[in-house]
Amino acid sequence: MTRTKLLAGNWKMHKTPDETEAFVRRFLPLLFPRVDVEVALLPSFPSLDRTGRLLAGTAVSLGAQDLYSEPFGAFTGEVSAEMLRACGCRYVLVGHSERRALFREDDPLVNRKLKAALAGEIIPILCVGETLTERREKRTEERVLTQLAGALIGVHAESLSSLVVAYEPVWAIGTGEASSPEEAQAVVHRIREWFDALHSRTVANRVRLLYGGSVTPANADSFLREPDVDGALVGGASLVPESFARIVAACPKAA
Repeated sequence: MTRTKLLAGNWKMHKTPDETEAFVRRFLPLLFPRVDVEVALLPSFPSLDRTGRLLAGTAVSLGAQDLYSEPFGAFTGEVSAEMLRACGCRYVLVGHSERRALFREDDPLVNRKLKAALAGEIIPILCVGETLTERREKRTEERVLTQLAGALIGVHAESLSSLVVAYEPVWAIGTGEASSPEEAQAVVHRIREWFDALHSRTVANRVRLLYGGSVTPANADSFLREPDVDGALVGGASLVPESFARIVAACPKAA
């Protein structure tokens, strides 16, 4: 089946609301209408509401970089799925490697956050990936599938049809050293096989699998041509309107 490719720009802790607005106003005119590609911007929390208003009525979706696992309560500094949805969010990252490493988020917490996103009617982009040590020890498949299984405990198959999984090898994030397209394809294909074996071929064919890790205008096309790679989670290259627009333009047209 044909899956709409998704190109999501994760801005991390960059851009004030004013800088975000300037980006959006420069970026939108650079895009050419594509029904086979979906673009999403994931700015920081302070910029979400303004960005949601700027993107309203456009073909570009809004996403958040994180959420909390509870719908409301005395959780100072946290943000709920309902709050994100009120800003216009369609997507939210869950389990990004920086959240796992810097903020000690483990698989059970990632699982609770993913369920909170689904309960709040926001599509989770579940991030999985191995460290450089795990790669050298040839434990990529073990690590990725362990993270996948842990994040999806208790998630019903019917909830998986909209799920997005981003394979982001930790050693390639922000380093300029990307995985090869063939390596990325091998891992995402194994992820699709995992969904097929544990759920069904229908579920496996519906889940969108992205690659992330030093994606640039120069290498995006080679990743996006791989049969199981349904898009990209883009970091630094998504911070410049012209750069991100070139990545969108590089996406091969659907057959």
